[in-house]
Amino acid sequence: MKENKYMSIYQNIVKDVKRGEYKPGAKLPSEHELAEHYETSRETIRKSLNLLAQNGYIQKIRGKGSIVLDMTQFNLPISGLVSFKELSKEMSNPPKTKVNELTEMEGNAFLEKVLELSPGEKVWQVVRSRNFDGENVILDKDYFKKSIVEQLTVEICKNSIYEYLEKDLGLIISFAKKEFVVEKCTEEDYAYLDLKGYDHVVVVRNYVYLEDATLFQYTESRHRLDKFQFVDFARREK
Repeated sequence: MKENKYMSIYQNIVKDVKRGEYKPGAKLPSEHELAEHYETSRETIRKSLNLLAQNGYIQKIRGKGSIVLDMTQFNLPISGLVSFKELSKEMSNPPKTKVNELTEMEGNAFLEKVLELSPGEKVWQVVRSRNFDGENVILDKDYFKKSIVEQLTVEICKNSIYEYLEKDLGLIISFAKKEFVVEKCTEEDYAYLDLKGYDHVVVVRNYVYLEDATLFQYTESRHRLDKFQFVDFARREK
């Protein structure tokens, strides 16, 4: 019960931070005040605060208490494995998704290599643009093995492919390998992105695997240079 209690407190404070009840730079109530508020022990509160610190929500400063950190930099966490719909839920002004292409096709030499396809094996190609504040700044190109993902629709692609794969197909998406490069813009970039004069994009390549280590998806997420920022949170272990 105690473990459930500290996790519940952690989740409540995270919600308060995301709602703006605790602004960046503000100080959380003291351990004593939090213990009284949640009707629990200070030991349980300390476990909740330690978890908040480990996940980058607060910095514990001796003599000053727990200071709330600025979490806005985590709006697009490149290092995680989450769907765009899940990321959008954390944004105050969620972006819009447009499905530009949904095609069933045979894998070419490039796809045979990156997706480990057999000759003639079919894939789904999904091309989607992500619109932030009226500008298309991200182009996502996804390829799924049709032997694993037998059916896709425009509506699924516009909503959330991962939600469909996990909830409807029962697939367990486990891990991904990622690569980061800067490349010259392609014809697709010029066609689907508002490039504002930029002639290069940041490309994040994902090789995504199921729980049994089956490679089933290859993705290129192509970002306009001025809108890309790779920020992660790291804490040195003591």
